[in-house]
Amino acid sequence: MTERQFLLDALTKGDSWRMFKILAEFVEGFDALSDLYPCVTIFGSARANPGDEIYEKTVEIAKKLAQNGYHIITGGGPGIMEAGNKGAQEGGGKSIGLNIILPMEQALNPYVDVNLEFEYFFVRKVMFIKYAQAYIGMPGGFGTLDEIFEALTLIQTKRIKPFPVILVGSWYWNSLGDWIRNTLLKSNFISPEDMDLVNIVDHPDEVVKIIKHTVVV
Repeated sequence: MTERQFLLDALTKGDSWRMFKILAEFVEGFDALSDLYPCVTIFGSARANPGDEIYEKTVEIAKKLAQNGYHIITGGGPGIMEAGNKGAQEGGGKSIGLNIILPMEQALNPYVDVNLEFEYFFVRKVMFIKYAQAYIGMPGGFGTLDEIFEALTLIQTKRIKPFPVILVGSWYWNSLGDWIRNTLLKSNFISPEDMDLVNIVDHPDEVVKIIKHTVVV
């Protein structure tokens, strides 16, 4: 799909017909994912490459989680998403990819067992949240930050049941944690207990330990 075709489609579809497409995406997602438990969703940069430290660490984390009975959900694309799906397969768990259709199409990585494609970001986000028992944020960009902060907002406002939100890589995430503590908390824009919603760790075994402590297989 070209960018022009993508934009024309968005402009010319009537709202009533668009609702059927949205409903269909929800139904397909619910049908495909409802029997998969427990699941851990992994986010991170699509620009990471095999051999990069964060790529290989993601493979290790996903593999260890799969070996402990957890299925892995990613966005289905390259980079950290690919690493998560690869680790899931190596560890014997289900490897789930929730791919998004974009003007510059995101190619599905070769390690996905359960593949779902979405046109609407908000439907895809519901699937990430609804079927995850934990979130892992590897180093990433705007998309990673968007998903992590949405989960934190829903947990903070008690719209969803609390689950572990784990950020891997203190070298990457500590400065964000400092900004939250020194700016948001000091300005009284969040409460002191909100700081406990996030875990920043470095070692794959720490990730597995936190999730196993909270999410019973």
